[in-house]
Amino acid sequence: MKPPIRIAVFPVAGFGSRFLPATKANPKEMLPIVDKPLIQYAVEEVVAAGVTDLVFITGRHKRAIADHFDKAPEMEADLEARGKTQLLEIIRSILPRNVNCIYIRQSEPLGLGHAVLCAQPVVRDEPFLVMLADDFIDSETPVASQMAAEFARHGSSMLGVQDVPREQTSSYGIVRTRPFADRLEDVSAIVEKPRPEEAPSTLAVIGRYVLTPRIFHHLAHVKPGAGGEIQLTDGIAALMGEERVLAYRFEGTRYDCGSKLGYLKATLQLGMKHPEVGAEFTQYVRTL
Repeated sequence: MKPPIRIAVFPVAGFGSRFLPATKANPKEMLPIVDKPLIQYAVEEVVAAGVTDLVFITGRHKRAIADHFDKAPEMEADLEARGKTQLLEIIRSILPRNVNCIYIRQSEPLGLGHAVLCAQPVVRDEPFLVMLADDFIDSETPVASQMAAEFARHGSSMLGVQDVPREQTSSYGIVRTRPFADRLEDVSAIVEKPRPEEAPSTLAVIGRYVLTPRIFHHLAHVKPGAGGEIQLTDGIAALMGEERVLAYRFEGTRYDCGSKLGYLKATLQLGMKHPEVGAEFTQYVRTL
C-alpha cells in the first residue's frame, strides 16, 4: 500500500471568459452552485480523501478565493452577537483546522502544465492530486477518494476519464488504452484536443488527476505548444515513456461548469437535492 496523498493542486489562474461579465471581477471558481462556490466543492472533495495541504495556483485577480478560505473575525463576531449560531458554524467549517492553504502566483497564463509546474516547490517529491474545479462531479463517493484508493493499490499516475461524443473530442485530452483492472485501463497514448476523425478513442480526460512527482521533470522540459502554453497532456505523454499511467473510469455524474449549460444543469440538479430547499424546488421545477 502506498502512503495517503497529502497534497492537492488547484489551478485557478484562468480568466473564465466564457462567463463574462459575471467573471470580470469575480473568479469563475467562486460561482455558486446553490449556496457554495465551485472551489469549495472541490476542496471538500479532496479533504474527504485525506488531503491536508491545498495548493492554489492563482492570478492577481483571484484574491476572492484566498478570502473565502480565510477567517472572517468581523463576520463571526457579528453572527455570534446576533445569535445566528447555525450560520456561524457554516462559515467556521468551510475549512477544517488541520488543512493548510498555500497560494502560488502564476505570473503569466502559460497553460495548465505550467500551472502544475508552479506547485513543484511545495509538492517536492510526493504524489499529488490535481483538481479542476469547473469539472463538477456529483458522486456518492467523492472521485478524489476513489482515485486515491486506486493509487494506494497500484502506485501509478492516474487520469479521471469518461466517454464523450466523438464530435466533442476536440475539446479534451483523449487517451488510447488497454484493459488493466476493474474501471482501470493502461494508457498507451494521449493526444490534446484531436479532431474527431483523428481521435484515438472517445475516452476523454476530465479534471481529476493523481500524478507522481516525476511529472515535474517532464513539464520542465516539454516544448510550449500553441499560444506558448505548456500542456499538461504533453508532460503526461512524456511521463508514459518511463512510468505506467492509468485511466480511471470514475463513478459519478460530471457537469462541465466551465460552460453555461453545464453550470445550469449542475445548479438544477443540486438545487433539487439540497436539504433546505430541495423538496420545494423540485415541486416548482415540475410545474414548468
